[in-house]
Amino acid sequence: MTLSKQNRIKIKLKAYDSYLLTNSCTTIIDTAKRNNTEIKGPIPLPTKRKIYCVLRSPHVDKDSREHFEIRSHKRIIYIYNPSSQTIDSLMKLNIPAGVDIEVKL
Repeated sequence: MTLSKQNRIKIKLKAYDSYLLTNSCTTIIDTAKRNNTEIKGPIPLPTKRKIYCVLRSPHVDKDSREHFEIRSHKRIIYIYNPSSQTIDSLMKLNIPAGVDIEVKL
């Protein structure tokens, strides 16, 4: 079960909306399975929480504050031994605008 590192594509997906992220992962996996390639994933990475603290009024009431948070979800998909047809079909995919994709060969 040792797979060489050279014949691997690593796809890293990031999004603020987990629903968009799961939909884009399923489309990537479906297109890769149509071309009979070996797939590992989607592997969920830890969700990052960024919390912002904002004063409600600029001059008085220092104790009155609001908290806002942004969650960024991440997934990794590995595709082993891809053919040229697999790479072409992955490049032609329509992924939603809220999903950031990073591909490494």
